[in-house]
Amino acid sequence: MCGIVGAIAERNVVPVLMEGLRRLEYRGYDSAGIAVRNHDARLQRIRSVGKVTELQRLLDQGTVEGPLGIAHTRWATHGMPAERNAHPHMSGEQVAIVHNGIIENHAELRADLQAQGFEFSSDTDTEVIAHLLAGLLNQGQDICDATRNAIGRLVGAYALAVLDPADPDRIVVARAGSPLVIGVGVGENFIASDVFALLPVTQQFIFLEEGDLAEIRRDGVSIFAADGEPVEREVRTSQLSASNAEKGPYRHYMLKEIFEQPAVIAETLEGRIHKGKLLEQSFGHVASELFDRTRAVQIIACGTSYHAGMVARYWLEEIGIPCQIEVASEFRYRKTVVQPGTLFVTISQSGETADTLAALRAAKKAGYIGTLVVCNVPESSLVRESDVALMTRAGPEIGVASTKAFTTQLVALRLLTLALAKRNGLSAAQETAWVEELQSLPRQVEVVLKLSDAIAEMANSFSDMQNALFLGRGTFYPIALEGALKLKEISYIHAEAYPAGELKHGPLALVDERMPVICALPDDPLLEKVLSNLQEVRARGGELFLFSDKKVRIALDRYQNLTLDDICPGTAPIVYTIPLQLLSYHVAVLKGTDVDQPRNLAKSVTVE
Repeated sequence: MCGIVGAIAERNVVPVLMEGLRRLEYRGYDSAGIAVRNHDARLQRIRSVGKVTELQRLLDQGTVEGPLGIAHTRWATHGMPAERNAHPHMSGEQVAIVHNGIIENHAELRADLQAQGFEFSSDTDTEVIAHLLAGLLNQGQDICDATRNAIGRLVGAYALAVLDPADPDRIVVARAGSPLVIGVGVGENFIASDVFALLPVTQQFIFLEEGDLAEIRRDGVSIFAADGEPVEREVRTSQLSASNAEKGPYRHYMLKEIFEQPAVIAETLEGRIHKGKLLEQSFGHVASELFDRTRAVQIIACGTSYHAGMVARYWLEEIGIPCQIEVASEFRYRKTVVQPGTLFVTISQSGETADTLAALRAAKKAGYIGTLVVCNVPESSLVRESDVALMTRAGPEIGVASTKAFTTQLVALRLLTLALAKRNGLSAAQETAWVEELQSLPRQVEVVLKLSDAIAEMANSFSDMQNALFLGRGTFYPIALEGALKLKEISYIHAEAYPAGELKHGPLALVDERMPVICALPDDPLLEKVLSNLQEVRARGGELFLFSDKKVRIALDRYQNLTLDDICPGTAPIVYTIPLQLLSYHVAVLKGTDVDQPRNLAKSVTVE
């Protein structure tokens, strides 16, 4: 989950590296560091605990500059956040390395290297790579051969970049299990964990594939496949701009991304529906054939994406398609039985989630009829390795707590459900009704966003709360789970979600006047059941915070409620997500937490 960036140029690369780190900080912010080869052929290394601003403060106190450098922002795995554990790691003055991933055999390698006389100064798994490289350099190998031979001894996942101060003309990089992209410039080239880090300097990118090793020089790039043979990788032009990843007038990225949802939902739908019809060809040329064969669906995801998949299960089973959903970290280690005609569906914002990617690779050998990914990053590993990619088109999501990625995932999954429903008896009139509901979504979300100030007032009641309970039934149970996740992620309030009907099976014991209970009340067949459950809460003194359809009549003695107008039944879970996002945001602001970079978390989970 760490972020790495590197540059080789004729100019001083420190500003490029630091801007890259700022743009990658969503991947980890426990510590940061930079190593630059200066004009005296020495490596200058500066590391700091905390965010990139701390590193910048140290850089401002001295002179660090040079035309060749690498940098890193860390999400701690092996070793606590501390300067000694911050990257880049070095072996004496000989080599510097930055690494994203986990080396599973680091203990064995450490013992071997210590026996050879190497001294370790950190608790990380990464330092073993630096010493491995140094040992090979001492044998007379150049930095490219040394890197190739060193990674041959590594077990685990890595994206890494290596500098040798004795070699002023190249950075050597490699990837296996973690993403790495090359930015192509004119007389200069760059590397990073994702394109957003490099958008200020280039829009031309090469995406390294699994097992690739590359030499990055000022005048070009050489790439070698896992077998050591030279290969060509396509140079792609990104349609993103540097401004896409800016906060603009908003206080936080999260708030910006919440308010972007009407536009990005419209973008998700663009070109996929027209005149009351689903344009299935927009899914890709192999999608229709795959959908024709689909008799069941297996969904795999993590975190927020898992909640989106849970909603989709309700939708798919309503149209008669059996659906199973499981978190990727459990699925990949469980022996599974594949039903005939099952489509394997993964959901991921980044497309690089380690557990989900591993599950996809296992699924390809397990007898599924094909693979489909719902994803936001076109060049990601999941997209490249799946048969069909349904892109959400949400644009860069910088806030660690996912918002627009979630709602656009739901929209994409609704489109998938519609495609399968057409093969399962959906009439033309019903298709038109579904399409009209989807087309009305951006306007409905815009209306809900106008409640932001009222929700901020509601949030005042949470400022000194330590716990919260979210309730829901049917498709609104996963929405309750997502609401609880948002609140705990950014406000650090302990929040749980339950099916409302389960209150009597334990959670009711927690309810008192200090337990806020949050619930969405759509006008659906389960409404009376939910209202009965809320009566149980009020009977125990629980504080109710409700978001209801204008048609709903609430016969409770005490509650806070905000009304949502003009909500379509089929897409109601998407719309009701918005006030829960805003509630979590405003509570976090009141509590003074770091909304965009909550403690202990990172945006993209690229390690197991």
